[in-house]
Amino acid sequence: MSENDQSERYKAGMAVRRQVLGDAHVDRATGQMTEFDADFQTFITEGAWGSVWSRPGFTKRERSIVTLALLAALGQDDEVAMHVRATRNTGATKEDIKEALLHVAVYAGVPAANHAIKIVKKTFAEMEADTEPRK
Repeated sequence: MSENDQSERYKAGMAVRRQVLGDAHVDRATGQMTEFDADFQTFITEGAWGSVWSRPGFTKRERSIVTLALLAALGQDDEVAMHVRATRNTGATKEDIKEALLHVAVYAGVPAANHAIKIVKKTFAEMEADTEPRK
């Protein structure tokens, strides 16, 4: 999609998507885009990021917490890990995520929360390893 063809909602969505997920992630996703998934990428950029994540009702931290709980409840493992990494940019804390996953256990089931906890722990360990100084 050329810059001239981008809707205002797409532009707003891309800005929020970059703020939350980071330039490196968005650049990878858009760099791998093909004709097959271009419409899908436009849809999620406009719909999820330009319509929902851009709304003023919740902070990015609150949206991050809700998103993680929903993804955990639905068993969306890759998306859980991606949104845990995004907490660096949204301000959601480990404590926030722990509380959200307790809600998942009550309202979506212990197995869903247990599985998400494993993913979150692994993702936090990877994030911490990425920030350790190289020798």
